Amino acid sequence: MPMNHKWLLLITLALTTLTSCNRSHDVVVVGGTPGGIMTAVSASRMGHSVLLLERTDNLGGLPANGLGATDIATRGATTGLFLEFVNRVKEYYVQTYGADSQQVKDCSSGYHFEPSVAARVFNEMLGECPGIKVLTMRQFDSDPSNLKMAAGRIEEITVLNRNSGRQEKYKGKVFVDATYEGDLGAAAGVPFRIGREGMDEFHEPIAGKVYKYWRGPVGPGTTYEGDSTIQAYNYRLCLTKDKANQVPFRKPENYDRNEYVSLIDDVLYGYHTGVLTMEVTQDQREANKKIILDGGRTQIPDDRWGVGKITNMVNLPNGKTDANNQHMAFISTDLPEENQPWPTASWEWRDQFAKRLRDYTEGLFWFAANDEELPESFRKAVQEWGYAADEYPDNDNFPRQVYVREGRRFEGMYFFTANDAEPPTDRGPVHRDGITASHYALDSHAHHKREPGRIHLDGFLSYPTSVYNVPYGVIVPKSVSNLLLPVPVSGSHIGFSTLRMEPCWMALGQATGTAASIAIEDKCAVQEVSVPKLQDELLSQGATLVYMEGHSPSDEDFIALQKEALSKASVSGN
Repeated sequence: MPMNHKWLLLITLALTTLTSCNRSHDVVVVGGTPGGIMTAVSASRMGHSVLLLERTDNLGGLPANGLGATDIATRGATTGLFLEFVNRVKEYYVQTYGADSQQVKDCSSGYHFEPSVAARVFNEMLGECPGIKVLTMRQFDSDPSNLKMAAGRIEEITVLNRNSGRQEKYKGKVFVDATYEGDLGAAAGVPFRIGREGMDEFHEPIAGKVYKYWRGPVGPGTTYEGDSTIQAYNYRLCLTKDKANQVPFRKPENYDRNEYVSLIDDVLYGYHTGVLTMEVTQDQREANKKIILDGGRTQIPDDRWGVGKITNMVNLPNGKTDANNQHMAFISTDLPEENQPWPTASWEWRDQFAKRLRDYTEGLFWFAANDEELPESFRKAVQEWGYAADEYPDNDNFPRQVYVREGRRFEGMYFFTANDAEPPTDRGPVHRDGITASHYALDSHAHHKREPGRIHLDGFLSYPTSVYNVPYGVIVPKSVSNLLLPVPVSGSHIGFSTLRMEPCWMALGQATGTAASIAIEDKCAVQEVSVPKLQDELLSQGATLVYMEGHSPSDEDFIALQKEALSKASVSGN
């Protein structure tokens, strides 16, 4: 018997209303990165509904894709939700393997972890917040047509459901760009920068074009001039020597041996980019070649052997490693220059580059393990290693996400430079509107490939900093009144190079979710959020706004000390 038309209409209207309600949230976060996840957790814990949109099938960004050796120079500088994440990691290993286990020792108090464990912890934190709705396979493209704006506010965004191929629209009170690329902010018209500033613009150390020995001085070719280039991307691999949990290096479909042949002389003669190479003579290099061809190992000071020649590894639990680009190598897992279009490119181009980078990376390890022009002793040393078989089983044990070290950098209420991470004080300038403390070196990877006669790759450098705090203004655009930017933050290339570490991004995400909540509750623009109110809330959540050695959020007088330090700050973030 056919359904009554009146009932059919009522059901249709009800479903339409339900769908409309489900697509309107207090906070809409684009990007399931750690910064986006902590934004969502923070806002949800403050009682607000959150929609978290992620382009891929998997949440967690780089920590869930190989970056298991946490990039933080001073433990305790960054706390809050980041420290909660770290403590949960440690507790996982304690509960799974026992407090006295090797896994607990190797997790380094929770700062070192396997990719799958990072993903587990992120999902647990999200799952404990019923106010968060997570939608994966949702792609936001940076075309302004994907935004509906009125009176300087974002009212609605349009995303592509990559499973169905259909467009979906979502409304919110506050929107958050937590992407590595800055696609949402760009669509909203927020001014941004790409490339590196010259030293003359902000008087930053080692800004612009720089050739620098690793752990050594600046060398010939350095001009300190700015340009439009960006630092290289790579994949953070999870490798192991455990044959019971190992997948051998494989030859990719698109293999070009010519890309890797320079490694042969690097191995034989011990060429590397470290400062000790300055003292090596050509006679020593010729002698080194003979030793290696006779079955020995390199004798060149600070030269790496086997897989360590092409990747820098940090131990993780269960016999695994976080394998990054080798800082002292002329050829490693970074692929400079070819990633230059990424920040503003379409997702079609980005996916093509991701495949190209994977082919290049797999080809490099295949070459190092199998090419017969390399010494047999070297190849055998490389063959001891392989991909961890229990990581990324759905992706042939290869990371799912490119390490996008730098995309768009927005020009916000405060523009962070290297000078904000340097003395005059022993902990760097203190901003009165600080929202987290942080600490890492100024750290940039190569901007160009190997050049004949150069001591290192252009732009590949590390430069020490002091512990610093980050002002609220770096996540706040000057114009759009309901948009926050915790990942593609406001800063110069060199300034951004220290902010871009995941602990800092997690802390900025926590501040973003808190600021978004205050803006909603106080019915104000994000630019008008009361910074003292924001700081009070962050301190109550266990965040550190000004680092003080020997003090932690568990101290009874910690909040009072934090407020006193902020009140004496000589630098304003606005």
